[in-house]
Amino acid sequence: MEPFRVHILGCGSALPTLHHNASSQVVEVRGKEFMIDCGEGTQIQLRRSRVAFNKIQAVFLSHLHGDHCLGLIGMISTFGMLGRTAPLHIYSTAEFEPMLKAQLEMFCFGLEFDVIFHPVDTRRKAVIYEDRSLTIESIPLEHRLPCCGFLFREKPGLPHIRRDMIDFLEIPVSQINNIKNGAGWTTPEGREYKHEELVTPPDPVRSYAYCSDTKYLPELWRMIEGVDVLYHESTYGDDKEDGAAKYFHSTARQAATVARDAHVGRLLLGHYSARYSDERELLAQAREVFRESYLSNEGHVVEVKKY
Repeated sequence: MEPFRVHILGCGSALPTLHHNASSQVVEVRGKEFMIDCGEGTQIQLRRSRVAFNKIQAVFLSHLHGDHCLGLIGMISTFGMLGRTAPLHIYSTAEFEPMLKAQLEMFCFGLEFDVIFHPVDTRRKAVIYEDRSLTIESIPLEHRLPCCGFLFREKPGLPHIRRDMIDFLEIPVSQINNIKNGAGWTTPEGREYKHEELVTPPDPVRSYAYCSDTKYLPELWRMIEGVDVLYHESTYGDDKEDGAAKYFHSTARQAATVARDAHVGRLLLGHYSARYSDERELLAQAREVFRESYLSNEGHVVEVKKY
């Protein structure tokens, strides 16, 4: 099975601390790498994580608060100094495009690669990226600015060839793709073997949802139901539930409620308020609702799989 991993580069909130970096992740799936959010210090975190700079093909910004986007222009400048030539795709709300162009003209003149902007409508759930093996959908969220999350979902793969049957029946290599795509096989003596006898089932489809920042949305579970791993902001604990509502954030317990209702495999907590020096109290509150809750932390690499 090909890798599907989430590299946590930053899981703090707006106020800088010595414990956490601003929001950023890299999703690695089937040989491709996508960045979600790019707060200050992200490129330093990339160095520490050993994620290859030149493999990041797109950056998805959930919204335009500084702790989610102020590291982008510096990272683009570094890409230029490293000799990048592959296009870099940026997905964000439409109002970011003129700001991005102005920053590129001011700080990144003479890049040898294209920066291609894709506007995202944060008000609706829609596929915003697609290739042969993957789709990425926007997830409408509610914050003080237009904001959305992102749902990464593999497309179903082909079944696996039974090597023992291929060798036993001496099936030519040229026929393997035909069999993967549904064909059977007939021996020279006329014995027919059905497709199902020659293959084993494909790998299960995996999925990852990123939801930050947002107030608690009781119906959010409907858009992410059944995902294998969910990252949901948990800025506050029970002691600041009123503050969470006021500033359009969620508590750890509310994040766990979404995870429980959506029947996800595993919940990652993050976007911690600077007021908490020990996030284990947030974890304890989340686990009272959803046992498979975990703290995210810088440097963590989370495998997306069936839990």
